[in-house]
Amino acid sequence: MTSSRPTIYDVAKAAGVSKSLVSLVLNGSDKVSPTSTAAVRQAIAELDYHPRRAAADLAASRSHVIGVLIDEFSNPWFVDVLDGLAQHMAPHGYRFSVVDSVAAGSRDPLATLRSLGADGLVVARDVDPGALENLADPTVVVGSRLHVPESVPLVANDDAAGAALAVGHLRELGHTRLAHLAVPGGAGCARAASFAEQVPHGMVRQTGEGTGTEAGGYRAALDLLRENPEITGIFAANDLVAIGALGAARELGLRVPEDLSVVGYDDTDLAATRLVDLTTVDDRSRDVGAEAARVLLARLEAGDAASGTGVSGAGASSGKARRTLPDDAAQVLLPPRLVVRGTTAPPR
Repeated sequence: MTSSRPTIYDVAKAAGVSKSLVSLVLNGSDKVSPTSTAAVRQAIAELDYHPRRAAADLAASRSHVIGVLIDEFSNPWFVDVLDGLAQHMAPHGYRFSVVDSVAAGSRDPLATLRSLGADGLVVARDVDPGALENLADPTVVVGSRLHVPESVPLVANDDAAGAALAVGHLRELGHTRLAHLAVPGGAGCARAASFAEQVPHGMVRQTGEGTGTEAGGYRAALDLLRENPEITGIFAANDLVAIGALGAARELGLRVPEDLSVVGYDDTDLAATRLVDLTTVDDRSRDVGAEAARVLLARLEAGDAASGTGVSGAGASSGKARRTLPDDAAQVLLPPRLVVRGTTAPPR
């Protein structure tokens, strides 16, 4: 018969100390003598004891879970942001629960996220007006978003500057008949507004059904190019839309970049593949995720310090007073970079 898993009581008995002293050692307390610490660590090693994370989290009134709200898993931008978040939060013991529009179903996705009992929230999509007002949960918004109150920090790339890089590149190549394939949402609006400011007479076409997918980009580009064959340069709101535009160009018999130049946005791994080789704007999504992690960790620590109990995040009961969080919420905009590849060239 397999022996049962050793408990903290077994460690205390083997080390000749109390259970509470073992807990202090496990939590890295400096209030335990070196002799007792050594005895506890030796007992842990001999017994091959592994503390149960769920029990430790429960005792500390925290879940060590960060809730992340996204639009849809099919967008590779979210993968890069999550990678940046994980690299900087995982060493602190945090893991992630991700909610997207499909997972939320008919429910309010933000309410679904908060119901997870997470210590902190990362909002990586647009939400309804007022949804982020008066949140007690430590929260950071990722990406350019609509309806973000001043009290909530936002970390994003500078979308207006990124659109300017894309348009500037096409103009430097000699293109004068330009179009933009737009998507809805905060980032999409910022990129479209920047395009319109620099190209007042350019064409702005919303992707099919307002989607930022490859299929939406394909349909919008197909209609655009059929109606406006004089266009020689397209700036797409993201890489998936740009790839859809490449498919539309091929269907219409247009060569890229000889007949049509296409620029995307996000610099996803897909854009860098040799087959696609897409000129795009690097929005530094992994850096955005890393910076968001830094901001959120600071807010979690400030919440712990203010509460004096180590309680932090959405897991606290609604009857508790709202914790005081750092009064330094602001926008953090990272400068984007242009990545020139094989889908842009001077017009014929």
